[in-house]
Amino acid sequence: MPISDYYANLRQLVGTQRLFTPCVAAIIRNEAGHILFQDPGGPFWSLPAGTIELGESPAQAVIREVYEETGLFVRPIRLIATFGGEAFRLTYPDGNEVEYVATVFECKVVGGTLEAIDGESKQLAYFPKQDRPPLALPYPDHVFEASEATSYFDWEEHWLTDLQQQNR
Repeated sequence: MPISDYYANLRQLVGTQRLFTPCVAAIIRNEAGHILFQDPGGPFWSLPAGTIELGESPAQAVIREVYEETGLFVRPIRLIATFGGEAFRLTYPDGNEVEYVATVFECKVVGGTLEAIDGESKQLAYFPKQDRPPLALPYPDHVFEASEATSYFDWEEHWLTDLQQQNR
């Protein structure tokens, strides 16, 4: 589904101006360790991803979005990272602006058949991490590494110390 009723109604109210939008993305690997990407038909590819709907948890959203875009049933197995800020701003061809707060999950395929269900994907393909296609959002390289490491959060130590200093 390209846009939910909720976001369509918001767009009627705010037009194309920037919306602060929570979303999810999935890292899905095949047996060779290659990562699944989708081509929505533009110059940039993406991870299987989409917005979180009202009443939906991020984990529920990633399961739903992956199915809609790839035909695969997945289980989230690890929270990889959370990203946001100016680097996650996009303007779509229709002029709609968003600023995403993206929660990225490592997911395991538990069923389904690889095929676009909702028409958003023109092509689905697995790529080795070093040969991934150009992406619309600037995920850092470590997101694509297979790891059992703890989750990554986009922040810098000085933000905490600055806040502590301001509130003394």
